[in-house]
Amino acid sequence: MSRAYLDWNATAPLRAEARAAMIAAMDLGGNPSSVHAEGRKAKALVERARGQVADLVGCQPRDVIFTSGATEAAGLALPDGAVMHGGAIEHDAVGAWIDRTGGALLDVDGDGRLTGTVGGAPLADHIAGGVVALQAANSETGVMQDTLALAQQLWALQRDVFVLVDAVQAIGKSGFTMDRSGADFILVSAHKFGGPKGIGALIAKPGIDITPRIPGGGQEMGRRSGTENIIGIAGFGAAAEAARRDIQDGIWARVEKLRNILDITIAAASSDTIFVGKSAHRLPNTTCFATPGWKGETQVMQMDLAGFAISAGSACSSGKVRASKVLTAMGYDEGIASSAIRVSLGRDTTEEDVLRFAEAWDKQRKKQRARAA
Repeated sequence: MSRAYLDWNATAPLRAEARAAMIAAMDLGGNPSSVHAEGRKAKALVERARGQVADLVGCQPRDVIFTSGATEAAGLALPDGAVMHGGAIEHDAVGAWIDRTGGALLDVDGDGRLTGTVGGAPLADHIAGGVVALQAANSETGVMQDTLALAQQLWALQRDVFVLVDAVQAIGKSGFTMDRSGADFILVSAHKFGGPKGIGALIAKPGIDITPRIPGGGQEMGRRSGTENIIGIAGFGAAAEAARRDIQDGIWARVEKLRNILDITIAAASSDTIFVGKSAHRLPNTTCFATPGWKGETQVMQMDLAGFAISAGSACSSGKVRASKVLTAMGYDEGIASSAIRVSLGRDTTEEDVLRFAEAWDKQRKKQRARAA
């Protein structure tokens, strides 16, 4: 029986459009910084991709700074000596900066939504300046935030605060755009919507000074040096254009129906399974559920053997047997947090994939119960 890939939040398979663009870019011999014809042709490719990414994100092409990915982009957004604050549910790419700079951790409720408080106290008591990271959508639970409303709370403080929105999971799967986000900075990663790995972008509002973390030849308008990865950039742009078309064509509405079928089928099979963030607005492709007494890591291995790729949390934490910090921040105890799995669907997922997964999962659940009896 063929395998079903149900881990699209970890990485989306490379799109045919991106692959074709990358192969074509391999034949370009010029350096984008060179002024001769070959260099100008390479430069044109980079700028075309910049425009494609800008169209998807909802910004101007000049606002797009190509990086090696969202992790680098997060560091680029943080000025030297500044503090980064953010939610307790942030991805490690952002959370590591919060820890390193001693920033405040914003509270979340039981559905994973930011409450606009820190330790139950108003933001004004803890945030005097710096960068505040707001996650547009959580990679583990799919829960989405109203980043504009949260940004408005920060603006009301009338302090020197920049808003950084981690849109890595939201871009390409929802109608999220920069102009409705309240963001000064946005993080984007190509491989989350079918582009190549190792390429991403920081989107910065016009007029914001960027301190380069990689000095050198002054590429990316002096904001990020290094010869451009034109193969990756070409794939990034092509995937962005295709992802925008998918949203317009309603692809993710179809995926959401499949996700709902999965939720209903699992809930009918197992009354003690807990669906995380189900009452909140979620990404259309993501479901996270926990079955007490059945370790998430065990479920991942069992389902892998059954022919299904899923995860027990963020891909950056794979291989680390620990309770999800996201679920712990939401108030779940360690037993529940360590028994959660994430199933994330994609544009190629079929109803047959979903139903086969639910059947195989329930078969393993019954075996687990029999062993525990």
